[in-house]
Amino acid sequence: MSQIRPFRFDIPASALDDLHHRLDLTRFPDRETPNDWSQGIPLAYMQEIHAYWRNRYDWRRCEARLNSYPQWITEIDGLDIQFMHVRSPHANALPLVMTHGWPGSILEFMKVLGPLTDPTAHGGEARDAFHVVCPTLPGFGFSGKPTAPGWSLARIGRAWGTLMARLGYDRYVAQGGDWGSAVTLSIGETETVHCAGIHSNMPLLDPSAKVLGNPTEFEKSAIAGGQHYWDWDSGYSKEQSTRPQTVGYGLVDSPIGQAAWILEKFWCWTDCNGHPENAVDRDELIDNVMLYWLPAAGASSARMYWENFSVLTKPKAQIHLPTGISIFPHEIFRASRRWAEERFTKLVHFNILDKGGHFAAFEQPATFVDEVRTCFRHMR
Repeated sequence: MSQIRPFRFDIPASALDDLHHRLDLTRFPDRETPNDWSQGIPLAYMQEIHAYWRNRYDWRRCEARLNSYPQWITEIDGLDIQFMHVRSPHANALPLVMTHGWPGSILEFMKVLGPLTDPTAHGGEARDAFHVVCPTLPGFGFSGKPTAPGWSLARIGRAWGTLMARLGYDRYVAQGGDWGSAVTLSIGETETVHCAGIHSNMPLLDPSAKVLGNPTEFEKSAIAGGQHYWDWDSGYSKEQSTRPQTVGYGLVDSPIGQAAWILEKFWCWTDCNGHPENAVDRDELIDNVMLYWLPAAGASSARMYWENFSVLTKPKAQIHLPTGISIFPHEIFRASRRWAEERFTKLVHFNILDKGGHFAAFEQPATFVDEVRTCFRHMR
């Protein structure tokens, strides 16, 4: 089936009642022993989240915000893919497919849709307009959940190519961070007939011994940051890449369990000065959790790691499409220009920013928009 069907977020009241019932039955663990986040998300903060989520949070507000943009669903390669498609009022707008990661969602892009699609209404120029497509990854949100192995990064990249063609876009560009970056880079390897260029805010690469020698101060910091991730922050990925079904039982059954699993990463990966709500407000944090909780996507989204994490450790193919890279200072994996130039042979934009982290569009929407506009001016 190639039909594109309208989609609306319309959660039944019974699902929200069930959430409240489960929150009422929450059994908390005992308090962490240190007075910091080194053992994980603190009990006191999760109790705050619990009380707010149960008594004050309004899903219908988020639902209305999502439905204010055109939402669609279509079957590709046997799986329903839910996506936003926001067309620009400017006729010569450049089609752009943007892909989220874990533990994010299409909500990451809500603050940038207006400036990207209608720049003249947001202090920009018509020449920078985009038609924006934001698909939800397989197993995430309200896209379909694969029932058999095989949804590799390459398969998702091809599916996005099919989606753009189905929408009538013969030439487009692609952007992503986290798993969205991995999908975007796959598009850069395989969809070269129709994709004119890519942008990543978390480039995945393997610096050679040659460029790792005599590192700059920035490169030393990037190496140390990567090592910290592997030593202290990668347990979630090991679990999700080896036993996603096991961890999925708790994530799908317990809303507080799902929230803690996600919110701890917003503390760790955002440029938040010690508290996630310094980077993303509380309602937005819970909105994002809801796009895992409501569709029971804790296990199905974790399978993205089981399917694909080993690919990230394999040698990376060079990408010859025009490429732009934006490095935010609190990103998990950062790269220098000379590291990036080994993999991306047509590096047309490279910039290191002063503020922001892993969820760049969510945290620093104005900077993100500037980076995307600047990058893709080279490809129009």
